[in-house]
Amino acid sequence: MHLHDVWFVLIAVLWTGYFFLEGFDFGIGVLTKLLARDRTERRVLINTIGPVWDGNEVWLLTAGGATFAAFPDWYATLFSGFYLPLLVILVCLIVRGVAFEYRHKRSEEKWQRNWERAIFWCSLIPAFLWGAVFANMVRGVPIGADKNFAGNLLDLINPYALLGGLVTLTLFTFHGAVFAALKTVGDIRTRARRLAGWLGLVTAALAAAFLVWTQLDSGGTGSLVALVIAVLALVGALVMNGRGREGWAFGLSGVTIAAAVAMLFLSLFPDVMPSSLDTEWSLTAENAASSPYTLKIMTWIAGVMTPVVLAYQAWTYWVFRQRIGTQHIPVDAH
Repeated sequence: MHLHDVWFVLIAVLWTGYFFLEGFDFGIGVLTKLLARDRTERRVLINTIGPVWDGNEVWLLTAGGATFAAFPDWYATLFSGFYLPLLVILVCLIVRGVAFEYRHKRSEEKWQRNWERAIFWCSLIPAFLWGAVFANMVRGVPIGADKNFAGNLLDLINPYALLGGLVTLTLFTFHGAVFAALKTVGDIRTRARRLAGWLGLVTAALAAAFLVWTQLDSGGTGSLVALVIAVLALVGALVMNGRGREGWAFGLSGVTIAAAVAMLFLSLFPDVMPSSLDTEWSLTAENAASSPYTLKIMTWIAGVMTPVVLAYQAWTYWVFRQRIGTQHIPVDAH
């Protein structure tokens, strides 16, 4: 296997880790409106991700940085062609981070309500846009012979991309509901489990349509295996959620996300961005890659640093593993 193929796999792993972790992060943000009944319950939900949300976003920075270094042509074409949706995602992530930090600085209801709205919308919008971006990347976009994006925003708005956005939105919200059930106690835990059941059914219907569409359009044997794993994991997550086994349900919903992302990358390979104008103009893992020397240096650095980052993040989740409930929220704390 060539180093550019290795780095294609590594970047796929980084995106999988990001969507697994940031997925329930976004889901919790959406659930502040769908699940929480009052300010105290919203504080409970926000506190479930309070110690970890910023660490989850490190995976996005790493995936973007690795793409820039390992596949500069892929990075340049992706970020120029998808400039507007990626800019919206970036702005949402900035506002969302500020909202987490500033919401509790003052106790006035209007102040907190406005920041809670920001958390909701800045979780919902990226959750949808990431699905639309990756759907378009797999489907193919207008790329010219010079490797530059040759289309416009309207080329990114199509039924396949919109369905992909709905799938990630519902899947992340389901993932977040299962996480909420895993991390809370009391009535909010019961309602989170009940809501996760309904969200799982909606997700299953949308995901089945999207994944089958992907398989028929550009899939192969590997992507078919990933599709089957995603379906079985989602069914298993629904069953475990119904039985009150939140740990198993959360793990299986994570497997669903990982298998779905794997299917998209397997459908994509050996391309990294197919051209809808001419297949000869598509960006591939080979023609979009950096020099072998650059990839070699990056491989050594990744081999040393990746275990350190994984160990630190695992330790963080272990330290903050306790469940919380409304009884743990101090009155008028700010």
